[in-house]
Amino acid sequence: MLPILGVTMFPYLDTVARRYPPVIVWFLIALNGFAFWYQTNLPQWYESKFLFEFALVPSRYFGQLHLVAPGGWISFLTNIFLHGGWLHLILNMWTLWIFGPAVEDRVGSFRFLLFYLICGIAAGLAHALANPNSIVPALGASGAIGGVIGCYARMFPHARLAVMVPILFLPLFFEVRAIVFAVIWFGMQLVPGILSIGETDSGGIAWWAHIGGFAMGWLLTPVLRRSTATYRPYYGDEGAFGFLPNGSREKGDRPWI
Repeated sequence: MLPILGVTMFPYLDTVARRYPPVIVWFLIALNGFAFWYQTNLPQWYESKFLFEFALVPSRYFGQLHLVAPGGWISFLTNIFLHGGWLHLILNMWTLWIFGPAVEDRVGSFRFLLFYLICGIAAGLAHALANPNSIVPALGASGAIGGVIGCYARMFPHARLAVMVPILFLPLFFEVRAIVFAVIWFGMQLVPGILSIGETDSGGIAWWAHIGGFAMGWLLTPVLRRSTATYRPYYGDEGAFGFLPNGSREKGDRPWI
């Protein structure tokens, strides 16, 4: 979901053809759902302690809390699967469902899982370094999913995304190229991220986690795609909805890798 000047762009369909079922995307959605169920069913007296241990508290690594309550590095991984509420979880999982299957299809399930975790860890590290004295637990899959968006945009820059923009009670539907969506999304993270530098409260949004995850996803993309020896390229007639296999309409639209 992409807010622009108070208006929300909600992607609900893409045009990239897929050959294999997205088993890792399904697994990640199920795992996030289970983790959220477990988190919300904790006793109230224990929940704060649980989040302090397994969400990401930057000050425990790079700030004053490091001296009295240093953190275990496992939280850079575990925070990826925790969420702050139902809306947070649903929006993250929906975005993963839109962008994840095409990326998993092209890179392979094991590589996709490893890539997702690396992007999530990089996102947490970027957030902690940008907010070293923060004592607020950071949690959520947004950074890892930002990496998936970055990879998708670099692999399929000319793919079309069908998006919905709600204007009051009237939904408007149109399409936008993946690279355009990604550039706007990244810009909407970068600007407030820069403005938040030095602040102790960033409004509850880990801007630098999104930035770090996206950057890692973009940078890792060239080494992710499987070779033709292990994965036959799509033929031109294997596209979806009248589009080419990479989601574009024009034959000259090629992936940027």
